[in-house]
Amino acid sequence: MQDRIWKIPFNLEVLNQTGQNTMVEACGIVFTDFGDDWLKATMPVNEKTVQPVRILHGGANVVLAETMGSVASILCLEDMNKSNVVGVEINANHLRSVPEGQSVTGTVRPVRIGRKLHVWQIEIHDEQERLVCTSRLTAMVVERK
Repeated sequence: MQDRIWKIPFNLEVLNQTGQNTMVEACGIVFTDFGDDWLKATMPVNEKTVQPVRILHGGANVVLAETMGSVASILCLEDMNKSNVVGVEINANHLRSVPEGQSVTGTVRPVRIGRKLHVWQIEIHDEQERLVCTSRLTAMVVERK
């Protein structure tokens, strides 16, 4: 197990408040658990996250993945008043469909946390714990203006 990577103190209530009035809230993303070097979040497969054939939209997987990786990067910042995080690249492999009425759970873990670039691996599972999407996010630490 890796040492604790989080520099900013937080709890689940704080994490979930940051998503109010954003796409995070619109998609129903809720952070549910965390450890020393990982975060978990869930997202419902409902009318806001499905494609017209009533299965989970691939773009919703990407919203979940980018949300989780971006939040993880923010929590690794030394000083949130001086720095911000922006996503610079994301990819996703959609491996299995998920029908409307279920939910998915993502887990984000670091691949590398550098001074200016953070790389995150996000795995998204269905309710049967089957891998439905694997994604990788690269985030860049930028100076606040």
